Amino acid sequence: MERRTALHTIASLPVILSCGSEASRGASLSTAPAQDVVKSVAPLGFLWKTLDPFLFCAHHNDAYPAGNGAFGPQASLEGRNIGSDFEAKDGWSMYHGSQVPGFPQHPHRGFETVTIVRQGLVDHADSLGAAARYGGGDVQWLTAGSGIVHAEMFPLLEVGGPNPLELFQIWLNLPAREKMTAPNFSMLWRDVIPKVTLLDEAGKAVEVTVIAGSFEKSIAATPPPKSWAADPSHDVTIYTLKMAPGARLVLPAGKAGCNRMLYFFQGSSLTVGTRNFDSHSAVELIGDAAAALVNGPSETEVLVLSAMPVGEAVAKRGPFVMNTEAEIRKAYEDYQSTRFGGWPWPKHDPVHDSNERFARHADGRIEKAT
Repeated sequence: MERRTALHTIASLPVILSCGSEASRGASLSTAPAQDVVKSVAPLGFLWKTLDPFLFCAHHNDAYPAGNGAFGPQASLEGRNIGSDFEAKDGWSMYHGSQVPGFPQHPHRGFETVTIVRQGLVDHADSLGAAARYGGGDVQWLTAGSGIVHAEMFPLLEVGGPNPLELFQIWLNLPAREKMTAPNFSMLWRDVIPKVTLLDEAGKAVEVTVIAGSFEKSIAATPPPKSWAADPSHDVTIYTLKMAPGARLVLPAGKAGCNRMLYFFQGSSLTVGTRNFDSHSAVELIGDAAAALVNGPSETEVLVLSAMPVGEAVAKRGPFVMNTEAEIRKAYEDYQSTRFGGWPWPKHDPVHDSNERFARHADGRIEKAT
């Protein structure tokens, strides 16, 4: 999905150590003196500033009303730019959907999408015949590779009350050697995603959800085989932090040369190293320096993206990301002539008739979420 075409000085802080699902306090603590680890800062908008190998990050946070029994909103659509509604009227958008909110069929080539659904549901359908319904903490990792067409619809199942939806979609670049790899999608169901609650010295909690890479002793599920994240030397890490008021944490240093962004998207204030930030700030960090975080008076949530860069030329137009303009033109030509395998669904915005979260792969294999 994409918008149209489609976040005081401190003497020392403990490094919090924990593994397991229950809150625990590290048995051994080390300290990291506060230092200025911030390279730049920018306000958060709809699309967030990203660094190589990340191409794009969007935060969808929609307060959808009760459903109408046909997966759409039980509310008037008058005054909305149906087909391209991004205005968040009444706290929610239809995006490119006309009856059900979301993103009807659209193509991609040359990169991956990582979709982290924190609340609500997403219905996936694609040109390979694969389908999925996921949400409530699940993650879909889609390798577009040589080309795929997919739909991402947001079905509103609850007819007796609101249908909140919150998700991140991150675009992760593929290196030139993998841009024409076969497309593939995989599901990271919420029960396989590490989520650890850590306590600082004052007993204040930080919850870490590890989508990619590792944090202390918590290791994420295996990414797709052709992903930039599949090679541990690329040090791709994606995680969210939920910090209690006043909680402290030290983000361990990444590899020398890595790019790291901290997106402070919920809360009132957060100190990063020696600098204090208001909410809705995108903070670029020195990649190979430990970063001391001290939360302000409200619960805070942060998304962290960090990785070694691909370091190649990027040519991006709409739904395609390649290395040259000639390759972009070829992507459009291929899509126009082949539709990347065609669209096997009767509608351009399919919604699944299921009461369960599931995935059906192109080879017919079925996964059911637990």
